[in-house]
Amino acid sequence: MEMEVSDTIRQIVVSALPILIAITFHELSHGFVAYRLGDPTAKMMGRLTLNPLAHIDMIGTIVLPAILIITGSPVFGWAKPVPINPMNFKDPKKGMALSAAAGPITNIMLAIASLLIMKFFIAPAAMIFPESVIVPMSIMFRQSIIINVVLAAFNLLPIPPLDGGRVLTGLLPHRQSVAFSKIEPYGFFIVVLLLMTGIASMFIRPLMNLILALLSLF
Repeated sequence: MEMEVSDTIRQIVVSALPILIAITFHELSHGFVAYRLGDPTAKMMGRLTLNPLAHIDMIGTIVLPAILIITGSPVFGWAKPVPINPMNFKDPKKGMALSAAAGPITNIMLAIASLLIMKFFIAPAAMIFPESVIVPMSIMFRQSIIINVVLAAFNLLPIPPLDGGRVLTGLLPHRQSVAFSKIEPYGFFIVVLLLMTGIASMFIRPLMNLILALLSLF
C-alpha cells in the first residue's frame, strides 16, 4: 500500500511540470498567433505570458490530470481559453483556423523537443550522472512526450470549441461553416459524451499513433 502511494506521488511529481509546460505553451501559442494576425485581445488581458498562473484552470489543469494519473489513464487537460476576437483579423475564418491550429502544433513541437533532449542529452548523461538523477529526468521527458501527444490529438477532435473544430470551421465553405459553428455552445457536452461512450478514442488513438510514428523519425 505504501509502495503504491509513493509511486502515485512520484508519478504526480514527474508529470506536474510537463503538464504545466504543455498547457501553458498551448494557450500562449493561440494568443501569440492571434496577436501576429492582428488581434491584441490576449495581450491586453495579460495572456501572452509564460507564467502558468495566468493560464491555469483548477479543474482542467490540476484536478482532472491528477485523477487520470492516479487511475493510470492517459493524461490530458486544459487551461483557461485564451480570448480571441476574430473581428480583429483581416480574414476572420482564416485567422481563427490558424490561431486554433497553433495549439496542437506547439504540443507536437514540444513532444519532438522532449524526444531530442532524451536522445542527445539525457542518454549520454547517463554515463556521467547517477541513476537517482537520470531516471527521474527520463521519466519526466517521457511523460512530456505522452502528455503533449495526447493533448494534441484530443484538441484536434473536430468539435468546436476544441481546436480541431475551429480549424474545420475555418476550412468549410461559408454556409457550412456558419451552420457547423452553431454547435459550439453544445460542444463541451458533445465531447464529454464522445469520451464516455469511447467514440472519441476511435479518433484520438489512431491520431496519437500517427503522431508517435512521425516522432519515431527523430
